[in-house]
Amino acid sequence: MNNIKVNFSIKDLENLTGIKAHTIRIWEKRYNLLSPDRTDTNIRNYSLSSFQKLLNISYLNNNGLKISKIANLKEEEIPIKVREIASRAKIEDHAINALKMAMINFDQVLFYSTYNSLLESKTFSEIFYSVFLPLLNEIGLLWQTNTITPAHEHFLSIHIKQKILLNIERLQLLEPKPISKTYVLFLPENEIHDIGLLFINYQLRSKGYHTIFLGESVPMESLTDLLDFFEDITFVSYFTVYPEDNNIKEYINKFNNLLLNQENTKLLLLGKKLSSFNKSEVPQKVTIFNSIENLVKQL
Repeated sequence: MNNIKVNFSIKDLENLTGIKAHTIRIWEKRYNLLSPDRTDTNIRNYSLSSFQKLLNISYLNNNGLKISKIANLKEEEIPIKVREIASRAKIEDHAINALKMAMINFDQVLFYSTYNSLLESKTFSEIFYSVFLPLLNEIGLLWQTNTITPAHEHFLSIHIKQKILLNIERLQLLEPKPISKTYVLFLPENEIHDIGLLFINYQLRSKGYHTIFLGESVPMESLTDLLDFFEDITFVSYFTVYPEDNNIKEYINKFNNLLLNQENTKLLLLGKKLSSFNKSEVPQKVTIFNSIENLVKQL
């Protein structure tokens, strides 16, 4: 299941680069930009270097270079041109492409060098919103279409988590203000996608709030213990895969009845599982947000 992927179909390239398969075929035939191997049944098979080249071609094309001009560049001139444009163009697009390459090649050095170059002009929060979030959304779709393996997704996720945890660690010794207000961050049972929740924890800490991060797959009933320790609790959770669609309303109502009876308690929710949920059905003490950024703005 977790075999390293080094060969790609034309559909894989379409998913990874956003360039339609039909366009890739035209670029091959008319401009000889790629030279895929072919199976006995004439099916195209692309290498890692072909994927990297296509990412670079896509970047140049998106930044105003006509495909005919790109085709006239020598092989070694293409990445040089990319670096030249990236130095004065939108750095996020180049960074996302570089992080994709890091993921595909399991290249830790490329991940860290790309991240460090972003830090030269951006804060950690800006990097998360403009690079990590768009990349994670794209990676989720690539995993669902079998373009990448779980190993690729895990490689990228763990490195992004490390950066969030490192930034949280720098805030740990700050005295929370106000001390009386506590945010409890948790994921429901069977939910393990915690990057969004970790980043919210970082944002809360950076704003001086007291937080308790409980992490993934927390039974609802175990949260009642916190009511004995803190009087003003805001619970925060993120629904990416769980609860199942037909159980979301039941989960929220049960949470409301079990944990939101005290005066200063409420629940903040977000995640793609809630994108189509009817917000008018939620209890008064429950608020659903459509993005991390919107939630953070209201803290």
